[in-house]
Amino acid sequence: MRFESLRIHSYAYEEPEAFMTTDDIEQELIELYTRAKLPAGRLELQTGIKRRGFWKKGTPPSSIASLAAEKILKNFPRDKVDLLLNASVCRDFLEPATAAKVHYNLKLSPHCMISDVSNACLGVLSSILLAGQMIERGVIQTALIVSGENSGPLLEETINFLKNDPTMDRKRIKPFIASLTIGSAGVAILLTHASLSNGPKILGGSSLTDSSSVLLCQGDGSTHGLMMETDSEALLKAGVKLSKENWDKCLGVLNWTNSDVQKIIPHQVGVAHRQAMLTSLGLPLDRDFQTFEMFGNTGSAALPLTLIKAAEANFFKPQDKVALLGIGSGLTSTMLGLEWS
Repeated sequence: MRFESLRIHSYAYEEPEAFMTTDDIEQELIELYTRAKLPAGRLELQTGIKRRGFWKKGTPPSSIASLAAEKILKNFPRDKVDLLLNASVCRDFLEPATAAKVHYNLKLSPHCMISDVSNACLGVLSSILLAGQMIERGVIQTALIVSGENSGPLLEETINFLKNDPTMDRKRIKPFIASLTIGSAGVAILLTHASLSNGPKILGGSSLTDSSSVLLCQGDGSTHGLMMETDSEALLKAGVKLSKENWDKCLGVLNWTNSDVQKIIPHQVGVAHRQAMLTSLGLPLDRDFQTFEMFGNTGSAALPLTLIKAAEANFFKPQDKVALLGIGSGLTSTMLGLEWS
């Protein structure tokens, strides 16, 4: 899928109100650690994550997404937003779309179309592909993509579950380790036709799906509470394999080789996933930007948050070719190529 006229007009993020360190979590689980003979520091060593954030209990995802979006709309007319897509895993409710609440919060035009796009950690990238095609074909001129992720309920339920199950041991804890890495963030990205912006160019990209891996990571519960079980080892193996296949496809779409890539923004799972993915793709380990150490895995906000943080840090130079390497449970991989401006 190639784009000729798709630009990133602007972007913003919202950081969580509070943070929990990995040491804090291990102290909460000290009885389990002692009983299962788990060494202190094991969680940070495995993941590279020092802390993850959260909002206070009861904070709706729409509020988080709206806070990020408001920063964009200070400098862009609200009545010029043609499409609003809410892309977060977290939602206010099952019905109506959380996008409806965001639309209300932002006081957008009645003519602005809305929808939720749910695709695990790939929600924002999936939304970029969907909205990008509409902009490219002239159906719309602008699209606001938002995500509000709050790990608080998942962290709380997981810690309580692990603390209160006397049969929990070294083997049974494994499916819940990934839940202890989940973080929080709000992000917003405004896409426009090239006639409205000289921002970074979205050149195109590709997606591949391996639905045979659908059972490797599953979350279940309500909009206010979630439990998730993950076969991390199998998920890593399957995810790296799918990523390699999709990267080869993406290179063909963009007419790139690995040597063309100056900067890399991968999804922020942890240290092991980062090294395994980049090594498999044949990409250098010194060209990517990371946020997982201080934010954890922030779901659909992870890759866009990292992109924005990298831009703030002046990580990109004009005309840099930037690879966005997305992977989400399902399994699905979406990868995009950007040219920075």
